[in-house]
Amino acid sequence: MPQYFKIGKFAASYGLHGELVLQHSLGKKTTLKGLETIFIEQTTDNFLPYFIEKTSIKSDTETYIKLEGIDTKEIARKLTPKEAWLEEVDFKKFAAKAAPIALLGFSMIDGDTNLGEIIEVIEQPHQILCSILYKGKEALLPVHEANLIKLDKKNKKVYVELPEGLLEIYG
Repeated sequence: MPQYFKIGKFAASYGLHGELVLQHSLGKKTTLKGLETIFIEQTTDNFLPYFIEKTSIKSDTETYIKLEGIDTKEIARKLTPKEAWLEEVDFKKFAAKAAPIALLGFSMIDGDTNLGEIIEVIEQPHQILCSILYKGKEALLPVHEANLIKLDKKNKKVYVELPEGLLEIYG
């Protein structure tokens, strides 16, 4: 079963013919050239593919996107503000290596303890929050220059030193 990564959301409709504005956190300007399919999660872990007709750059974090079968602004509006997802292969192609979103799928390590896989990255002005499943619950853990020990891209591991007691609120 393919793994999916959330890259952003459809922020708005644009124009009269069903174009959308994709707000993404891929870490670089992109037209998503060569990408054929983008996914929307219908229900938990059930992703519906949408085929891409054309794209163009709006800004560093936004791309205009026209999807097959979405031909009016009314239909396009129904897709806002839904989240946009890519399959792992495409995600690796389009995410900037230095972008925080590239941490998806990495293991978070505190000391000698593997806390779990990073399933979501939330960018904030002074830190990044990484969502992991810790003891069956979602835990939001901060990553910033004061607690990041090492980033091992080769082995897909993020080493952190979390504040004492932080994990206990999730235990």
